Amino acid sequence: MHPQVNPPSLAEQAYRFVRDRLVMLDIRPGSPINEEELGSELGMGRTPIREALKRLESERLVVAYPRRGTFATDVNISDLAHISEVRRTLEPMATAAAAERATAADRATLTELRAQLDAGVPGGGNSELLRTDLALHRAIYGCVHNPFLEDTLIRYDNLATRIWCVFVPRLPGMAGHVDEHVPLLTAIIEGDAEKAAALTHAHVTGFEAAIRALI
Repeated sequence: MHPQVNPPSLAEQAYRFVRDRLVMLDIRPGSPINEEELGSELGMGRTPIREALKRLESERLVVAYPRRGTFATDVNISDLAHISEVRRTLEPMATAAAAERATAADRATLTELRAQLDAGVPGGGNSELLRTDLALHRAIYGCVHNPFLEDTLIRYDNLATRIWCVFVPRLPGMAGHVDEHVPLLTAIIEGDAEKAAALTHAHVTGFEAAIRALI
């Protein structure tokens, strides 16, 4: 028997929905957050929306000003070095851990994702590629089986993805960046921690270099 998984709370549903809209810049940086509109769109009251926004503020995705309201944070390229420093430190450690700790079910999920990448990302342009990139990273982080590290990894990947979204119209080779996950997924599936760490370091470093080349 599989353990029963409780459905996410209203606040968690609101958090995930608003988070991904902020990450993909569907809510533009600097834009006001309208709690009433979001509640109407999600079919829920203001309380879970407010709970979600408090959490998003702690993750630097929104900022609240007294008497003015809540706004999507700006994307500052000056944050790139700080975000990359954290990711260069944590991501290789995490993918090495994933290679060692992934369960049989985890490896089956990653194998399926790798097959989808080999088949090619469906149409939708850079936006679809970025969503695929997010999904791949989150699947890998789940294989670490450390909820504290997973939350931190997701938080910094979200901030990095916002920077991607700003620069991606000027950035050639986005598909190649996503395809870099194929050998990484293989290393994790095969339990090769050292190779997974090395590939991840190159991947994160390559992201920073690609953005810096455009500045």
